[in-house]
Amino acid sequence: MLTRVCSGGVVFYEDRVLILKNEKSEWVLPKGVIRPGRLAQEIAIERVRSEAGVNARIVSCVGETCYEFYSVTRQRPVCNQITWFLMEAGNENCNPNTDLNFFDGGFYSIEEALEKITYSQDKSLVRMSYKRYLDYYKEKDEVMV
Repeated sequence: MLTRVCSGGVVFYEDRVLILKNEKSEWVLPKGVIRPGRLAQEIAIERVRSEAGVNARIVSCVGETCYEFYSVTRQRPVCNQITWFLMEAGNENCNPNTDLNFFDGGFYSIEEALEKITYSQDKSLVRMSYKRYLDYYKEKDEVMV
């Protein structure tokens, strides 16, 4: 089995989360493969920018997921191991990159995003990340007082 080490972003703008619709009509989070000599954080920031046209900064790491699928083009099973980062966008502008096979997307309310997201693992990740995001702002406000 081929194992691909990846990273991605769970990106929030205020009380909305970024999701994208790919060529298979799946609603997903931005992510990509980490090439040798690169850092997971760099890839997460780059993939959010290249897939969605969104500039975002990393707030913290929110965990890892892993899933397996059969690659028709490679003719073998593939395991994606993904490190996820909680990220914050400076604005709600989103421009899905059709050259990378993303045909829709944007920032959606948590409820709407959870209805749209294709995979249950991604839904759980968004729920947990949103809780962390709210905790982050609560702590940030307490420090400002």
